[in-house]
Amino acid sequence: MSGHNKWSQIKHKKAKEDSKRGQAFTKLIKEITLAARTGGGDPAGNAKLRLLLEKAKDINMPLDNTQRAIKRGTGELPGVQYEAITYEGYGPGGSAIIVDTLTDNKNRTVAELRHLFSYKGGTLAETGAVAWMFDRAGVLKLKNTVSEDQILEWLLDFDVTDVKSDDTHTYVFCDPKSVETIRQALSHHKEITIESAEIECVPKTPMNLSDELANKSYDLLSELQDHDDVQNVFTNLA
Repeated sequence: MSGHNKWSQIKHKKAKEDSKRGQAFTKLIKEITLAARTGGGDPAGNAKLRLLLEKAKDINMPLDNTQRAIKRGTGELPGVQYEAITYEGYGPGGSAIIVDTLTDNKNRTVAELRHLFSYKGGTLAETGAVAWMFDRAGVLKLKNTVSEDQILEWLLDFDVTDVKSDDTHTYVFCDPKSVETIRQALSHHKEITIESAEIECVPKTPMNLSDELANKSYDLLSELQDHDDVQNVFTNLA
């Protein structure tokens, strides 16, 4: 399992900026609504919903917002029906890109994404074109306060596939179904600060590009991430 790429750091910074202007709230409300619709409105029996509610706490989303989103999902309140669709494409230089969306109009969304890819020097591709280059994995981002060995010792009984560290953070990779269980296990250790717990597409083999092409790719990725229907953007760009 490869470590996190530069785009992951850029995206995390963007998420903090988005939360200040409300865009992160809007996108997360869509996810909560869909999770409640597909898995029920009780967090105790809906692991995906529990994870999203933790994310809502992290960005200080008001409780009323999350409760309304859940009720829209369960049908207790009227609301828009969102559909989850994943798109694949190539960025400048051939980097692979996966875009997760939630939309109430897939024809509008695909047309706008196709335009964005083309305008920024990329290409929207067919389903399956790049998905094979990634593993869908749970990823927990921790502040560097304890060693990798200590984390592995605490998680011996859990489905952890890898642990990687950089200068400031440690990343725990696991089966997507285990993200919430591992988050809860680590939260019992006061030495640990969990910054995020997500299900991500992790590139099997990161791709290196020249600075010029890489910067053009980051520009495309940022534009995609800012689209109202886009929930997540992943790339194999190193």
